[in-house]
Amino acid sequence: MILQTKHFGEIEINQEEIIRFPDGIPGFDDYTQYIFIENPDKEVPFHWLQAVEDGALAFVITNPFLFKPDYDFEISKNVVEKLSIEDQSDLQVYTIVRVPENIKEMTANLRAPLVINTKNKKGKQLMLDSEVYHTKHYILEEIQKMQEQSNQTSPAAEGGRD
Repeated sequence: MILQTKHFGEIEINQEEIIRFPDGIPGFDDYTQYIFIENPDKEVPFHWLQAVEDGALAFVITNPFLFKPDYDFEISKNVVEKLSIEDQSDLQVYTIVRVPENIKEMTANLRAPLVINTKNKKGKQLMLDSEVYHTKHYILEEIQKMQEQSNQTSPAAEGGRD
């Protein structure tokens, strides 16, 4: 199948690779089929979730554990059943990223992760009922915190030798 997209031009997609979001993504309820487009630059942790029904609609997504390793949430039994999740290893978690002109203000929506069953290609955007996570987590700030924590726990930071 050929898909004409705004951001990637004409791409060929395999029907088996289509990820179905039966409920859509909130705010985009009419779009239920997406294709994962991996960034060709392996050093860059951002990818795209391209709508199949609308070539102009694509979300920048990333793995939240790369910048927030302690990210943690529960998946309800209802969602487990709806996505037919049999094993946790079949799950992939992403967050939608907002990329403004000033890249330093790039944010990830940790309040509403995308959960995808990679085995059957079913997905859902969860709405976490938690005050811990927000819709706008500043990614670069989180990375800076990780680096500072890493520096504090390194042997050199503890007075050890390099």
